[in-house]
Amino acid sequence: MKKILPGMILGALMFTTGSAVAADYKIDTQGQHAFVNFRIQHLGYSWLYGTFRDFDGTFSFDEKNPAADKVNVTINTTSVDTNHAERDKHLRSAEFLNVTKFPQATFVSTAVKKDGDELDIAGNLTLKGVTKPVTLEAKLIGQGDDPWGGVRAGFEAEGKIRLKDFNITTDLGPASQEVDLIISVEGIRQ
Repeated sequence: MKKILPGMILGALMFTTGSAVAADYKIDTQGQHAFVNFRIQHLGYSWLYGTFRDFDGTFSFDEKNPAADKVNVTINTTSVDTNHAERDKHLRSAEFLNVTKFPQATFVSTAVKKDGDELDIAGNLTLKGVTKPVTLEAKLIGQGDDPWGGVRAGFEAEGKIRLKDFNITTDLGPASQEVDLIISVEGIRQ
């Protein structure tokens, strides 16, 4: 897996193979069919999992021309949730996400390349006022008609980011320098 970015954003963001036609999709956050999750090791003994509950985005997907694919996601950093109120408060502080000064994180793709059954989605992640290149490895889960007359496509993506790359310098120990991103999105064709 390539080095990528902290369970924050972006995410969201996928493309691989499956659609016969180029199309634009809105990520289905209203139906709760999308997730921007992350995990980080706790002292090297276990994994701490979290999610961002409030985000929105779009993607374009063209199975025959992945270079035309695009992803654009905005995450409200105040929505971080690790199932522990005091930890979430700490994560929102200036020591970590500094949500008062930086209430949003964004991911905007810059290139999509097909690599076997996967898509490598390169883009710029902006988190805590810092923009860095990040690559997500994505795969198409499925696509087709939904029961309500729409067309959907779903992707799963993974990535990794280093905390220090985004000015999160609190030392959490040697096993906790990187955050794994685990992103699952379903989009509705527009």
